[in-house]
Amino acid sequence: MEGKMKAIIKHHRGYGAELQMVDIPQISPDEVLIKVNATSICGTDVHIYTWDDWAASRVQPPYVFGHEFSGEVVELGRNVDSVNVGDRVSAETHIVCGTCKQCLEGKYHICQNTQIIGVDRNGCFAEYVALPAKNLWRNSQETSDNMASVQEPMGNALQTVFASDVAAKDVAIIGCGPIGLMAVGIAKAAGARQVIAIDLNDYRLDLAEKMGATTILHAGNTDPIAEVYARTHDNGVDVACEMSGAPIAVKQALQMTTNGGDVNILSLPTQDVPVNFTDDVVFKGLKIQGITGRKIFETWQRVSGLLASGQVDLTPMMTHELPLEDFDKGFELMVQGQCGKVVLRP
Repeated sequence: MEGKMKAIIKHHRGYGAELQMVDIPQISPDEVLIKVNATSICGTDVHIYTWDDWAASRVQPPYVFGHEFSGEVVELGRNVDSVNVGDRVSAETHIVCGTCKQCLEGKYHICQNTQIIGVDRNGCFAEYVALPAKNLWRNSQETSDNMASVQEPMGNALQTVFASDVAAKDVAIIGCGPIGLMAVGIAKAAGARQVIAIDLNDYRLDLAEKMGATTILHAGNTDPIAEVYARTHDNGVDVACEMSGAPIAVKQALQMTTNGGDVNILSLPTQDVPVNFTDDVVFKGLKIQGITGRKIFETWQRVSGLLASGQVDLTPMMTHELPLEDFDKGFELMVQGQCGKVVLRP
């Protein structure tokens, strides 16, 4: 397909982005061209938009960013026979090599040579995006474009929660951004005895309660560690899921977890995190696991199943829908923490 399209461009090494007219991407023999129907803003996109230290060390402007979307296949590469024109799709955003040690062991989500769309190559904050056919996930007709666009981040939340057995356990979700909010709903659906949501933002704590948190704690108004122990018979939580990226929150996650418990960390702290390994990790026998991406495509199957069954309802945290042209408003809402999930419609 020839022509121009609207796209949000990370245009310089600094704060912000620009809406520009750029060429519609041309596809290779193994790729498809997708018309984007909905694309949602992720915390990683906020890192890039605000140009923090992580973004400065990773991405190379100018390019189209964004990686969460749903859309319709409009063109096929000559080698593609796994999807058809007209299919409604989303995409696994990690493009893996298939040849490294981890890929050969089936651990594609931790491929040594992963390229992430919207980070390492052009992304989906645009009217069209080109992707390898092998990365596509077919969406059911019952799933709306907006809901389909957030399956990728929901996969992150599911991978973080399901890294541990949470059934009948006390679980803390630390950081109630969009993925943390999804994790609340997933932990509840998975049968957690308690889901304790912790944040500094009253707006997002209210959303966490709507998503099924049994307890919400404002970390600025109370001692979250003392409150957690008080609500768990002085044991601490069995599983802590760290989603905030704040160094103090990572430290508190270790301290509020019971001896022998799990700490699953999805967040991307931009500063070094001081940890008392002797008292808070070794003597407690904690298991700490870093979480990246989704198991391809096992996590997608679970996410799709939870949405289709209605066991997880994301409606309360889908708070804003804006035209692509109003992306600045969406990013400022994210920066200020005055939103759940923000969807942009090209």
